Amino acid sequence: QFPFGRRLPCDIYWHGVSFHDNDIFSGQVNKFPGMTEMVRKITLSRAVRTMQDLFPLEYNFYPRSWILPEEFPLFVAEVRMMKDSDPSWKPTFIVKPDGGCQGDGIYLIKDPSDIRFTGSIQSRPAVVQEYICKPLLVDKLKFDIRLYVLLKSLEPLEIYIAKDGLSRFCTEPYQEPTLKNLHQVFMHLTNYSLNIHSGNFIHSDNVNTGSKRTFSSILCRLSSRGADVKKLWSDIISLVIKTIIALTPELKVYYQSDIPAGKPGPTCFQILGFDILLMKNLKPMLLEVNANPSMRIEHEQELSPGVFENVPSPVDEEVKVAVIRDTLRLVDPQKKKRKDTQYNYLMSCRCQPLEHVSEANEELLDAGPADRAENDAGKSLEAGLPSLCLKQVFPKYAKQFNYLRLVDRVAALFIRFLGVKGTTKLGPTGFRTFIRNCKLSNSNFSMAAVDILYIDITRRWNSMGIDHKESGMCLQAFVEAFFCLAQKKYKSLPLHEQVGSLIEFCEYHLAALDEKRLGCGRG
Repeated sequence: QFPFGRRLPCDIYWHGVSFHDNDIFSGQVNKFPGMTEMVRKITLSRAVRTMQDLFPLEYNFYPRSWILPEEFPLFVAEVRMMKDSDPSWKPTFIVKPDGGCQGDGIYLIKDPSDIRFTGSIQSRPAVVQEYICKPLLVDKLKFDIRLYVLLKSLEPLEIYIAKDGLSRFCTEPYQEPTLKNLHQVFMHLTNYSLNIHSGNFIHSDNVNTGSKRTFSSILCRLSSRGADVKKLWSDIISLVIKTIIALTPELKVYYQSDIPAGKPGPTCFQILGFDILLMKNLKPMLLEVNANPSMRIEHEQELSPGVFENVPSPVDEEVKVAVIRDTLRLVDPQKKKRKDTQYNYLMSCRCQPLEHVSEANEELLDAGPADRAENDAGKSLEAGLPSLCLKQVFPKYAKQFNYLRLVDRVAALFIRFLGVKGTTKLGPTGFRTFIRNCKLSNSNFSMAAVDILYIDITRRWNSMGIDHKESGMCLQAFVEAFFCLAQKKYKSLPLHEQVGSLIEFCEYHLAALDEKRLGCGRG
């Protein structure tokens, strides 16, 4: 540990909270720039909502959400409209502070008028969501699943999911929410950090019992009841991939800002904690994503009043040690070096006549003992370890999900026109250049109209207090402007087809422009 930083280069840097080190020029860092901001409740809700606008059926795993205080009037109006259309609808909502964690500040309400409008909602914005009233119960208790996901690379996108996770239980038998039980956090909130303080919390040495169990033990139980566990896993994998697809566009903007292309810098990877709730019909619902999931493998036990001791937790150890170990195996730079050596050797063999291949084999046999020892040591170390607990899901299933990556392509256009390296906002000149180069202005859409569109959308997004460090148009504002242009240009199509068509139109004109510039350069 180097609490005051370290100047000598390392293969892997393991930061505690976020990517914040400007002195790293090589190696790999266990955090992506901007990830902590991206998985905050408001930013995550916005990113998923953009995808819900494009693909409503594919993104129906995230509860309907409103952002407070700015969308409070909309929240009131939509709830009133839904109640008018269905008088039997008796909803419950859950209010979550934007930057809250470990259950801090969360509460349940039955009506928009119950929102606590003290000074906190202005200074501490929140998300209000429809509460999932019919969760799957085990032993009459509500529980959620913490799954560990490794984002190994952003470009190209590479995602791994741990084969096991944690199931964290409430400590009071579940009842559907009523005005009488809304305040009973041990019944409704699955947060471990809350339930640990309940007198009913059970620390168990068995991964199949207690208030924290392995997810695999729950799957075994469901399988014994005849549930389709394979389909459930498939749905969870789909949820994880789709959520990361929603997050990657803005992560790429942060990444190019902190680690500009062409400059020396590290590569990044990150372990994320996905919190998922299973509904009674086994449909997985995303609750939230944690950028810094706890990796503790022990818990505090009170020996006598006020005297605590750290006790090993077998459940945490079984799941978390495997996740850390296999993350390091996957990002191991020595492993990459060995792969590259083998690849280069094979390629050289392919390129040589047959008689030279036998010579190359002899050269390999004549390699020095140090080279052979390093190669053999790497192999024997791997052979002594258990099989990987992390399963690759992307690019393995890329063909099934690539059609969803429209906003990624919009983000690529945004980054192209940012101009200054290291910035995250588009200025008015950059926006005008984008319109001009993509041939989007015409007699019906003048450059004056372009300026008005830029000013209106940028002003509104900046008034939400997203980021005042830089002036200009943020990615979300650009995406809104792009959707607006797509709807104007392709009126009769569904939104995802409108956006897809405009992306292709822009990419075509930019490719033609690049070719023209290349031709001029050669000339």
